[in-house]
Amino acid sequence: MLLCGIDVGTSSIKVSIVDAAKQTVLFSCSFPETENEIFSPEPGFAEQDPAHWWYCTQQAILKGNSSGKYNPLNVHAIGISYQMHGLVVLDEQMEVLRPSIIWCDSRAGYLGDKAAQALGEAYCQNHLLNSPGNFTAAKLAWVKENQPEVFNKIKHVVLPGDYIAAKLTGTLTCTPSSLSEGIFWDFKENKISSELLAHFGYSTDLFPTIQAVFSEHGQILPEIAENLGFNSFVKVTYKAGDQPNNALSLGVLEPGEIATTAGTSGVVYGVSDELKFDQGNRVNSFAHVNYQEELRRIGVLMCINGTGIMNRWLKQNFFDSSSYQQMNEIASKAAIGSKGLIVMPFGNGAERIFQNRVIGASFQQLDLNRHQQAEICRSVQEGIAFSLVYGIELLDSVGISPQRLKAGLANMYLSPVFSQSVVNAAQISLDLMESDGAMGAALGAGIGIGYYNSPTEAVSQLKIKKTIEPDSKQIDATTESYSHWKTFLPA
Repeated sequence: MLLCGIDVGTSSIKVSIVDAAKQTVLFSCSFPETENEIFSPEPGFAEQDPAHWWYCTQQAILKGNSSGKYNPLNVHAIGISYQMHGLVVLDEQMEVLRPSIIWCDSRAGYLGDKAAQALGEAYCQNHLLNSPGNFTAAKLAWVKENQPEVFNKIKHVVLPGDYIAAKLTGTLTCTPSSLSEGIFWDFKENKISSELLAHFGYSTDLFPTIQAVFSEHGQILPEIAENLGFNSFVKVTYKAGDQPNNALSLGVLEPGEIATTAGTSGVVYGVSDELKFDQGNRVNSFAHVNYQEELRRIGVLMCINGTGIMNRWLKQNFFDSSSYQQMNEIASKAAIGSKGLIVMPFGNGAERIFQNRVIGASFQQLDLNRHQQAEICRSVQEGIAFSLVYGIELLDSVGISPQRLKAGLANMYLSPVFSQSVVNAAQISLDLMESDGAMGAALGAGIGIGYYNSPTEAVSQLKIKKTIEPDSKQIDATTESYSHWKTFLPA
């Protein structure tokens, strides 16, 4: 049996075809080859076109099918991972009414703050595990306040993965996990928060049928099956946000386990069996993929919007003729600490860890005589690495104390400079796994269709590609650089 995983990322759509029995990837590909644009019509705005996600999804699947590495008729189930918190609004015919307001958009923070004040800190922390902040519920409030002609046409409110599943199947569903990432879920009552809906003036009719993450979310439409070369019996059996899904793909399912990613954004994600919340609302708690009312598994997430996008910005504007690998090699030629050059990578919208403030990215202490290409490349990677280590410290403040980190061997973790900087500054070992979001989505589909008896079984054959240990010869220099970097953090 083959399983198809779709990862609806910010930069591109990735598709992986997995052999269910061997838990190995037969083929992976992304579309487009160049990174998708984030539209920012006004400062702090970040939007993408859901129809373009669907186009890229189809092209990625067809690209994979044309590889000849597998028979698409052997695919039995589809799993979907997607960029979290994005608002997709549909009319009665399930047509998109406006571009998606995606995860790094900052416009709605003030509406989330008003909601937090009205609902009260105790309710938000004990029932929602978060302040409404700048999440999906507040984004919808912005549409209601600023585009009432659009809001009045809305029949369905969904997240990016729900939209792609609906294009495949014609069926709309949601999950406790997806509702929690939008800050719609009441963990105490185990249902959509009636208090939050009442504050914003939303009807429960806006939300699709609620199902478990691992369940049948619809059977592929006959015409879509024909266009994509799949059998008509294929079902979508799993949907999850990219960070809970990444944790699944790394085998992070139980309390005490920690996953980390460094793609467009950077994340450290731990699992708890308690309803955890942060008094400062700097880290966030959501229902994990294996969350159940009787077996609570809470994903405690620290997200920094401006991480890998900082490295992408550097490449696009100053190293366009170089590959990321070549940039990694350039970075390795500079000494630890980049001769005092400091990078704050927070240039991708409001940062949750700073109470939803827009900090902006910056270079600090740039010396035109001392800092050249190598120092610039390394300082960017160190700035991103140190931001993640700072996030690890924030998780520790809410009782999530990592003893070991897991990450996919992808994105920023392909850089030895970046990976070693994280490990040395945090003084924690790191396992780099042969896994990624699209593979995790495929394995999730295997759970949802019943091929695997449990999430643990689905990831039982994951392989560690590389382990990075703290380097005793570099720790002092790295921790000194990290301490210096922290002096530039906003108060």
